[in-house]
Amino acid sequence: MKKLFIACLAAFLFLANCQKKEEPKVQTPLASGPIQTQNEIGLLQEAVRQDPKNVNAWMNLGNILMDTSRFQEAIDAYQKALELDPRNADVMVDMGTCYRGIRKSDRAAEEYRMAIAINPRHLNAHRNLGTVLLFDLGDKKQAIKEFEEYLRLSPNAPDAQQIKQTIAKLKISK
Repeated sequence: MKKLFIACLAAFLFLANCQKKEEPKVQTPLASGPIQTQNEIGLLQEAVRQDPKNVNAWMNLGNILMDTSRFQEAIDAYQKALELDPRNADVMVDMGTCYRGIRKSDRAAEEYRMAIAINPRHLNAHRNLGTVLLFDLGDKKQAIKEFEEYLRLSPNAPDAQQIKQTIAKLKISK
């Protein structure tokens, strides 16, 4: 959904630019990416300012801020989304990822666990929790459990082989 929204927003911005009569003086591929992203952030900030109860706008703002590594700002947007939709496991997972991005691994694990409590089949919550437990918190035993649950839920996941290898290495190193 995030990618669809960004694609639609990008198309809108592209079409809006096509209507301008004045050509930009300098246009480079490197400059257009960050400027485009900043425009999208600005549009989403305006959307939530005009309609603070628009949960999708808050989520999309959080997503684009997370994608640009503006983790604390993303957390703020996700918290607003959760105020409006407190059982949204996807937002909790994304917020957990942001907490990990600012090196608050305990809080990241807490967000992933809350997402799992709401949706026990949430694949990213299990995989991300396993990752935080293993690499940040040093809890190999629980990490194995989360990775195994991830594989049980999605045995043909694109990263299944890598996860299986990780589990095997962890079990050998016990």
